[in-house]
Amino acid sequence: MLKTIYSLLFAFLCMSCSSESADPTPTPTPTETLYFPSLTGTTWETKSIASLGWKQTAVQPLLDYLELKHSKGFIILVNGRIVLENYFNGHSATTNWYWASAGKTLTATLTGIAQQEGLLNINNKVSQYIGTGWTSETLAKENLITCKNLLTMTSGIEDIANGDDVSPASLQYKADAGTRWAYHNVYVKLQDVIAQASSQTWSTYFNAKLRDKIGMDGAWFQSGNNSVYGSTTRSMARFGLLMYNKGKWDNNVILNETYFNEATTTSQNINLGYGYLWWLNGKTSYHLPQSQLTIPGSIIPSAPNDMFMALGKNDQKIYVIPSKKMVVIRIGDAADNVNLALSDFDETLWEKISALYQ
Repeated sequence: MLKTIYSLLFAFLCMSCSSESADPTPTPTPTETLYFPSLTGTTWETKSIASLGWKQTAVQPLLDYLELKHSKGFIILVNGRIVLENYFNGHSATTNWYWASAGKTLTATLTGIAQQEGLLNINNKVSQYIGTGWTSETLAKENLITCKNLLTMTSGIEDIANGDDVSPASLQYKADAGTRWAYHNVYVKLQDVIAQASSQTWSTYFNAKLRDKIGMDGAWFQSGNNSVYGSTTRSMARFGLLMYNKGKWDNNVILNETYFNEATTTSQNINLGYGYLWWLNGKTSYHLPQSQLTIPGSIIPSAPNDMFMALGKNDQKIYVIPSKKMVVIRIGDAADNVNLALSDFDETLWEKISALYQ
């Protein structure tokens, strides 16, 4: 009887061991690393719609809408990898296109880089770097204008009467710096500040400190009174990826995170939807260019609230969405009528983008 009990106990233990070895504790799935394309060449890792669990049926309606609305290039990155890359209306991956005011964010980024290198302080007055008389204001009023005022569109300069002209005669007093938000081309004076502070041309400093460090192509050119950047769609995506990673390219700090955080959060208490030349979604109110009206609600209600944006004339877009690990680029002609930065196009576009993953 005792032998039988021992035999049964031994058999049970063997069965238990066998069961445990057949069903080990599952190994945790490793977290996917953030991908950065090489600084040279055309290789860029991709990720399929299916692997993300997104809806393939939502892709074609999005592409049809983009083509209908005069788009030329469109890219979605997730975790740095290309999920969608499409070109329309005669455009290609190697064709350059203008960023328009989306390029303001390049100037904001270079200002932060120059500050971290000790070349300037954004809280200092502009005239400290480019001399007095750069406006037609009195010296006392001109000296109120800091580099940070230019970054936040709170210079107090007259914003309508003289268009985009930034000659001293056209930079006229409207209000004390810091008391009024108004979208204006005067921000471009930051490029002069950086050139003077670095003892280099604006383009030379830009290329060395940003463009070449993240593998962008393209160049600055003058269009009337505007300093405009042009590049391929993928170069816009590279910059968006840098900003998604809070100013780091792979493990290289291009822009320090403290300045990045300042640039992508509300920068003043007048237009809550504006950082340092970046537009911010999900705030309780915002202003539009050439308007003093405070509009309640988020800029693009159909888009994630944590999104920050580089927006340019005729619907040039860089959308960065940390919560979705996404960067979205759209370039092309105006979706509808000519516009400065924001349009109804953004709202419908995001309805179609979000249909991919909702």
